[in-house]
Amino acid sequence: MKKNLSYRDKLLELAQIYKITEIQNYIKRKKNLTTHQIEHILKKNNVPIPKDFNISFFKKSISNPISKAGRGVSGFYSDTTDGVGKFFKRTKRGATGLYDDTTGGVGNFFVRLWRNSGNLGIGILNLIPKVSLTVANFISNTLVETFSSFYTSEVEKTKTNKLIKGFGVVVFVCAIGIIFFTLKENFDPNNTNQLVQVEKEKTKKIEKQKKEQTKKVEKKPQKKAVEKQVKKPEPKKEKSPSQVTELVLPNLNIKTETVLSLFEDVEYDLKTVRYQKRVKPIYFTQFPKDLDEIKDTKLKKETFIKIVLPLVVAENDKILDDKIKLKRITSKKMTTDKEKSWLRLKLREYKVKNSDIIELDKRMDIIPVSIALAQAAKESGWGTSRFALEGNAIFGQWTWTGQGIEPLHKGKHEGHKILRFPILRASVKAYKNNLNTHKGYSEFREKRYSYRKRNKSIKGLNLTETLDRYAQTGKEYTEILEQIIKQNDLSDFETVQLTNSVVKKDIQL
Repeated sequence: MKKNLSYRDKLLELAQIYKITEIQNYIKRKKNLTTHQIEHILKKNNVPIPKDFNISFFKKSISNPISKAGRGVSGFYSDTTDGVGKFFKRTKRGATGLYDDTTGGVGNFFVRLWRNSGNLGIGILNLIPKVSLTVANFISNTLVETFSSFYTSEVEKTKTNKLIKGFGVVVFVCAIGIIFFTLKENFDPNNTNQLVQVEKEKTKKIEKQKKEQTKKVEKKPQKKAVEKQVKKPEPKKEKSPSQVTELVLPNLNIKTETVLSLFEDVEYDLKTVRYQKRVKPIYFTQFPKDLDEIKDTKLKKETFIKIVLPLVVAENDKILDDKIKLKRITSKKMTTDKEKSWLRLKLREYKVKNSDIIELDKRMDIIPVSIALAQAAKESGWGTSRFALEGNAIFGQWTWTGQGIEPLHKGKHEGHKILRFPILRASVKAYKNNLNTHKGYSEFREKRYSYRKRNKSIKGLNLTETLDRYAQTGKEYTEILEQIIKQNDLSDFETVQLTNSVVKKDIQL
């Protein structure tokens, strides 16, 4: 329905929308009908008659209710002021009477005051219904006028429905057209041929790249003896633990670049090791000579850990195998000559006197990986010290009789040397034998044995304080070890095992 129409025009438009033939016939015959007659015919045909909205919505919905409320409030104000005025007048008369009429006395004054207060209270109580009625009328009139204004929009439903239907038809036709053209494009034989050709070209390119890579690997000049002996595992082929090949790198001048490329080729990543608790058996015989040239401290530390970690884990695995065998032999009533020979060998290796099996069991145990890594890092300067590079001395062990490297700075009365090793793994083995046999570390072994006896896991941070005799600085040295373990999260490697080893359960005594 159009806006700004008179009430009569609105009624005539309603007659046209609802197709009231009686009114249309009158109009064709050019007979003028009054507004009341049009209303009567529309009502007779059950057509909803809208209210005349010549008065603006603002005036009816807001202005009139507010004015009514204002009149009510003004009436309330006048009634209140009249009542208060009367009250004060009566009070004044009572006060003057107090002074003038001495016969009534004070009692008459208070009686009049009480009566006037009662009349005032009754007047206020009588005003409450008026106020509530005024507020209720304001709210009801506002709601009625508001919803009445929305009523006229109902008249336009017919036209709106027609418009929506037309729009829906247009959308439906457009959708069918889009689907048709899309299907035509997809089923175009020329287009499918092109797709097939593209796929073939892609496969050919991939095959060419693979052939070129294989040719490069076959024809690549092997300048370094290290690369000749490294058997790189085929990518994307998982092997069982028993099939994992150990990579033993010879004692040559290895460069850090070669080491990093090897780690990348075999997918050796410390994050994966921390998560999976598995490390590949890659055994370096020496550190790269240019390890100190790595400017990135984090990369340098990670490279050092990747080199030392498999060596430490391998020695721990060997010790655990011996410990399991020891438990099996000692639990038997009868032992064979071969088993007795093995026991004598281990008693000599761990320097146990009087064939004390209990003492052998105390000494034959692992060194926590976190402690081994922390001490190796501290003693070798993360693999960059002169002793580590020249003599594979990771743990800075002293010697007075064996072959060793002369320290540059030592006292006049110090005749020791730093023990030299042919390969890194020999240094790790000697370090573990030192902690497991030397009398200076008996406290370390006793505490480790107590954890083992209570079936608790052996952790480095629980044992570092017992290694205060390893260095001259004592307690300061153990605090440095704890700091190295915590800062580099070395405790994550405590339960790491080699990928080609069988999972060993904790040994229960």
